Amino acid sequence: MTDKDEVLELYKKYVMTTYAPELLLVRGRDAKVTDADGKDYLDFLSGISVLNVGHGHPKVVHAIARQANKLMHVSNLYFNEMQPRLAKALSDRSLGGKCFFCNSGAEANEGMFKLARLWGSEQGKYEIVTMRNSFHGRTLATMTATGQTKYQKGFAPLMPGFVYADFNDLNSVRNVVADKTVAVLVEAVQGEGGIIPATQEFMTGLRALCDEKKILMLCDEVQCGMGRTGRWFGYQHYGVQPDAFSLAKALGGGFPIGALVAAPKLSEVFKPGNHASTFGGNPLACAAALAAIEAMEEEEMLHNAVHMGKIFMDGLSSLSAKYGAIEQVRGLGLMVGLVCNKPTKPLERIMREKGLIALATGESVMRFLPPLNVKEVQVRKALQLMDESMAVWADSQKK
Repeated sequence: MTDKDEVLELYKKYVMTTYAPELLLVRGRDAKVTDADGKDYLDFLSGISVLNVGHGHPKVVHAIARQANKLMHVSNLYFNEMQPRLAKALSDRSLGGKCFFCNSGAEANEGMFKLARLWGSEQGKYEIVTMRNSFHGRTLATMTATGQTKYQKGFAPLMPGFVYADFNDLNSVRNVVADKTVAVLVEAVQGEGGIIPATQEFMTGLRALCDEKKILMLCDEVQCGMGRTGRWFGYQHYGVQPDAFSLAKALGGGFPIGALVAAPKLSEVFKPGNHASTFGGNPLACAAALAAIEAMEEEEMLHNAVHMGKIFMDGLSSLSAKYGAIEQVRGLGLMVGLVCNKPTKPLERIMREKGLIALATGESVMRFLPPLNVKEVQVRKALQLMDESMAVWADSQKK
């Protein structure tokens, strides 16, 4: 039995089948990963927008090793020097308020829900409006907040306190805001929903509506944050500021960490005992996050995301004249969706065989989330592999 066979056998025997992986990846560097058979791939998924600084970035690797050798964990019963440094870094780049740290996007959203409910509790407000086609996590509350019934099937009864409106439809939101509404939650770009950016009119109108109704505007930046769209946070494209937003995925440069970032208005709502996280904001995770932020700034990765995103989206658009299955290319920065007129899961497999990793999402959309430091030669190579993959896919449809 080879090492690969042994790993797959152990996986089959001991790991719950909540996923259906088809590759055993053993190492990565920048935008490249290698499987157990020695085959290389261009990784245009980045662990679902986790490795925005690429695989094995030296700054992040060295920060983790250095901090692990010094102090890994003390719990939040004690101060650690890295946590306030990271909180300042995030606050300075966003809302000017305070942060709560956790371990994942779902936890960050759960914390944001609790913050909003606590803020509105004296007024009897607790209901949160979320968008259809959204995605906010897999816990009971975040799954209920997610406006897609396919994620909720079999888990009834769902958590109370959430109602849905149509994304990019301000009237739809206005129609469901009620006396018990405490907040509206939105993604600047719907990721799991198919890479759908919010319109300027919608985001501006949403901020005005929340101000008018004296309720909170909350943003889920778990996937579109940390430079993915070419700005630090997706909402910054629209000239509006939410009252709080959630972060995770790319925050730690590959190391797990989540954050709830609040404006001054909400920064003093939580008191000791209201919320907690044993591992949240531990020195190791915070050191990794600070290194990732430093790397992104030193290497101008946000600028690169805009530049490479345009090259990639223009290249994908040029393929639409060649392949009738392509309907649209949409996105912001290096958060890109290729919209097709048929299910894209077969295309995902063909691309992988060619050496390009991306992810089919929303049934008929191919989602691309390459590292923000991806090089132009890699973008051009990805476009070549897409062309070859589309050709195979088109031929398979004729048979």
